[in-house]
Amino acid sequence: MKHVGTIVVLSLLTGGAQVLAAQDSTQAPATAAAPAATATPVTIDDAVVAKSVVDRQPQDTASTFPTDVAQLICWSKVTGAGGTSIHHVWFHGDTQVGDVELQVGGSPWRTWSRKTVPADWTGAWHVEIRDASGAVLKRIDFTVGQ
Repeated sequence: MKHVGTIVVLSLLTGGAQVLAAQDSTQAPATAAAPAATATPVTIDDAVVAKSVVDRQPQDTASTFPTDVAQLICWSKVTGAGGTSIHHVWFHGDTQVGDVELQVGGSPWRTWSRKTVPADWTGAWHVEIRDASGAVLKRIDFTVGQ
């Protein structure tokens, strides 16, 4: 009997049987298609600047805040970043004044960062919400004291 595909050789070694296999090298090897990696995109479902957070919800949101605000919060709801992190990068004008890394424990996930706002730092501000690789997912512009 002639076998084209696989040759099986049985040999007895010290009282036991061992199976050895050889593959026919004249046939093209079968290639299994690798499953496509489907990474969930990181999205910002909602993001605001607020004066406070109560019960994980932003309070007193606005786009203009008084000079004496003292502290502001960037609150965001993110989807698709579970097990990674995002960054809230704070800017006064064009000068970066803070970069807060926030761990994301699930999807969706609510998280926030706080920034002290000195009374003399008036004018244009913005916060960029970035994914772990640094890509900007959302930008929030706001003004202090004007």
